[in-house]
Amino acid sequence: MVGGSIAAVTAAQSLRTEGYDGQVTVLSEEPHPPYSRVPLSKGVLAGRESVESALLPLPSEDIEFRTGARAVRLDTHGRLVTTADGNRIPYDGLVIATGARARRLTGDSDLVVRTLDDASALAARLTTARSAIVLGGGFLGMEVASTCRDLGLEVTVVDLVPPLLRLLGPWLADLVVAAARDLGIRVRVSPDGVDVLDEHRVRCGESVLEADVILCAAGDVPNTEWLRDSGLALDAGGGIVADACCRVAPGMVAAGDVVSRQGRRTPHWTNAVEQGRAAAASLLHGESARPYRPDPYFWTEQCGLDIKISGELPLTGTPEVLAGSVDDRSTLLRWRHDGGTATAVAVNHRFPVIKLKRLGAGAPTPAPAAPATTPT
Repeated sequence: MVGGSIAAVTAAQSLRTEGYDGQVTVLSEEPHPPYSRVPLSKGVLAGRESVESALLPLPSEDIEFRTGARAVRLDTHGRLVTTADGNRIPYDGLVIATGARARRLTGDSDLVVRTLDDASALAARLTTARSAIVLGGGFLGMEVASTCRDLGLEVTVVDLVPPLLRLLGPWLADLVVAAARDLGIRVRVSPDGVDVLDEHRVRCGESVLEADVILCAAGDVPNTEWLRDSGLALDAGGGIVADACCRVAPGMVAAGDVVSRQGRRTPHWTNAVEQGRAAAASLLHGESARPYRPDPYFWTEQCGLDIKISGELPLTGTPEVLAGSVDDRSTLLRWRHDGGTATAVAVNHRFPVIKLKRLGAGAPTPAPAAPATTPT
């Protein structure tokens, strides 16, 4: 198992659940035990949650978890993984789950939020900062911007297009951007790109913006450099190409942010967990394994909005309002697509995830709750 991500940990534990009783070794580049990235841009960054709170339960005692073990080469013929310290580790079956790293615009000095150490370093900087610029308006960028604003900083988000437009589509992106602006976050669209001048200044077109902290949230890059000479197929973006059962070669599977399926990576928590399970089953059961079925479920908390999404993105057109009020930003929405599929979205609306997924699969609309009556 190469990688210390949730996909790797899930795959390792799934091997045991599936009945495998041989040696299982997990190689992780980071010095930490496995952890969740979800709270890094929120509670950990804000100082509301400790670093320890992000740690995941350790794998079973019969799973060896090696930290500080960065893979640098894969020999598919000799079935060996070589680590940075020169160790050559043999394998019978291999799970590739090396994930991705933050995309940097100027080099290693960029402030990013990808790892536990990244979040800790940025949190320390924010304690003395009064202003921040966030480069990138995706889920991560907007979550970090929201956290910075909650801490009292003046915040500007800069992107090539309006924030979240490419991910969510116009209608839902507009809803989130309106909430961000109501919170006091400035949004700057710079279609010609951004030039980082130094650690406190960026140029957007003819304007120069300044802040105490500049954070880069411009996407991620799959960690596949160690596979360049392996003979495994990589797509144009560097993701490792996997089939419907997460296989990349005989005796090798892949899971998580590093994987490209049908020319696309899907770097989200749910995808990583489900692929980890599917990859383990495929490794053990071969041709009899069931194909991986994507579960397009996403969530984000930002700018006073708790958004849960079940279904494919981005979204076009105007949704059905199934419950609540859009004006109050507490609502249950659905977009219908060609072919009978749908995407369901809950915004600040308490609704069980399993029911949201049923709506996202095109299940019938739930009946509205009966109005409350006052006893007489």
